[in-house]
Amino acid sequence: MQANHKKKYAVLLVESSVPELLERLRGGNQSVMNELVSVLYGELRRIAARQLRGERAGHTLETTALVHEAYLKLYENGSRDFSDRVHFLTVASRVMRQVLVDYGRARATKKRGGEQPGYRRRGLRTTTLAGDPDTALDPVDVLDLDRALEALALEDSSLAQSIELRYFGGMTAEEIAEAVGKSVHVVRHDLRFAQAWLRRKLNAHPGADAAG
Repeated sequence: MQANHKKKYAVLLVESSVPELLERLRGGNQSVMNELVSVLYGELRRIAARQLRGERAGHTLETTALVHEAYLKLYENGSRDFSDRVHFLTVASRVMRQVLVDYGRARATKKRGGEQPGYRRRGLRTTTLAGDPDTALDPVDVLDLDRALEALALEDSSLAQSIELRYFGGMTAEEIAEAVGKSVHVVRHDLRFAQAWLRRKLNAHPGADAAG
């Protein structure tokens, strides 16, 4: 009981420092990024681990490396206009997604270069789109999913944002509602609708085993 109490206190102490760090970052102190990432490192690793779930054994990118790549991109881009903790994690999640997509494209291009004759494209694999077990998607290629999300964004950017935060960011419906300014009920409805849309899209245009 005492250990749990200390752990909860430590979490609250860490979270209480985030608003101050974000304010300093918005003020132009880019060096604060390192401290902010350290404070939220556990959550960033959780997001990275979720995005890497289901990858093949021996995958070049590991959880720590993905977090590091995301940090470098955030730092190099001079990103600092984060409104709160959820917003920062949202952006970090999107950056991780882009790192994986870029990695998958580079790997597919390399394989198509002829290093392995007869190669059938296998991009970065994922397990399922997070959600209720009866509405989750089968394992899909991250490049196919990225294209499907881009298509969804053209039709409804709000739906694409919600499913992206749930799947790539591992956020709860409550966290997504806070991030996008909607009620939890609406977010849950959006997630179910977006999952059904993506399933139809991916089934209509399967590409995981295509030559590219």
